[in-house]
Amino acid sequence: MRMPAIPLAVLLGFNGGFVDTAGFLGLQGLFTSHVTGNFVTLGASLVLGTSGVVTKMLAIPVFIVAVGLTRLAGNHLADNKRASMPVLFSAQAVLLGVFFLLAVTFGPFADGDAPMTMLAGLTGVCAMAIQNAVQRMHLSSEPPTTILTGTTTQFAIDLMDLITKRPSMASQDARRHFMAFFRAILCFGAGSMLAAASFYFVGLACLIVAVAVASFIAVLKARDVSGETGMLM
Repeated sequence: MRMPAIPLAVLLGFNGGFVDTAGFLGLQGLFTSHVTGNFVTLGASLVLGTSGVVTKMLAIPVFIVAVGLTRLAGNHLADNKRASMPVLFSAQAVLLGVFFLLAVTFGPFADGDAPMTMLAGLTGVCAMAIQNAVQRMHLSSEPPTTILTGTTTQFAIDLMDLITKRPSMASQDARRHFMAFFRAILCFGAGSMLAAASFYFVGLACLIVAVAVASFIAVLKARDVSGETGMLM
């Protein structure tokens, strides 16, 4: 019996919430995929004197470089007539695996600027930078899977228009987009909640869940490209 299709955005949204929450809890407030959050926590660290200032400062340029390299790799693959998503998602899965291994080997991390904390955190940043870049490059029609501010704002606007029966929400496309925003909020929230609960019991070892999900995405996208029946659409 064939299993039902799992939209790619569901898995990416779940992992976006999971990795960001686990990283924040285990790496002294570092956001692995949320640049805005790192600006905020960097300012807080500078004012309050808490650890992690250097790591949070480095996270921003590292994120930019990782996105740039992802774009470069994607262009190179496209120029050579190769599908880029399987390769890029595989790279993300590998980096998340390294993040997990560093976390369980050298964690827990009491000092946010210790060398191994920095290495683990910035590896996680690179992994999630790939997801951010792939979303922009190939999945721009979907709501973001690593940040919810814009998504939640649009959801609230569309919800009110739907309740008041505005013409803007009359079409099937508008309702489809509304449900995509709602799904993004649910998936990211589910990932965040599961990460928080599992971190409470096993610490950063919970990242194995994110590694498994990322590997699942990479394998199925590779099968999808090769013409085999996949579960993603």
